[in-house]
Amino acid sequence: MRRVACAVAVLAALLLSSACSDLGGTGDLDYIAGSGKVVEIPDDEREAPVDISGTTIQGEALDLADLRGKVVVLNVWWSLCGPCIKEMPMLVEAETELGDDVAFVGINIRDLAKENAAAFERARGVDYPSFYDPGSETLLDLGRFAPPSMPATLVLDATGRVAALVNGPIPSKSTLTTVVESVLAEGDG
Repeated sequence: MRRVACAVAVLAALLLSSACSDLGGTGDLDYIAGSGKVVEIPDDEREAPVDISGTTIQGEALDLADLRGKVVVLNVWWSLCGPCIKEMPMLVEAETELGDDVAFVGINIRDLAKENAAAFERARGVDYPSFYDPGSETLLDLGRFAPPSMPATLVLDATGRVAALVNGPIPSKSTLTTVVESVLAEGDG
């Protein structure tokens, strides 16, 4: 009986440690790490605007359609995901630097209690909204751009279409700001 308890404890530890790698769960326990590579989508290959609405961690309604006209940085995260924890300061700094023409929105897909997600945001100075979606249903609305791992960051153009994505941690704040500024410049042309 003791061996069974040990085996269960080891399996539970493996499941928890791999939990931020595969949005559908741990599957067969393979780790799916995002590369952190930026993929930019040419304007003529962009699909329909992303249509996501729901409730934020703070219990407020949020609809991405209300942000049309702005470039939107959409970040998928979980409070216990190591790479998510590491990149959050970059996102907070980039939000401040990029100004009012850019909206930052998170999607928390794993915290089973809003209080955990809210505590994570408070501890890291996150003042932009995050959808609370522990079932990951919002990711279905991203179609072929739904990330296979987290963290993941999508940049939506001013019409709400996916213009760029990073599967995995953002390589650097300057990488993110450069991509966002490039999408912003499209509106100037």
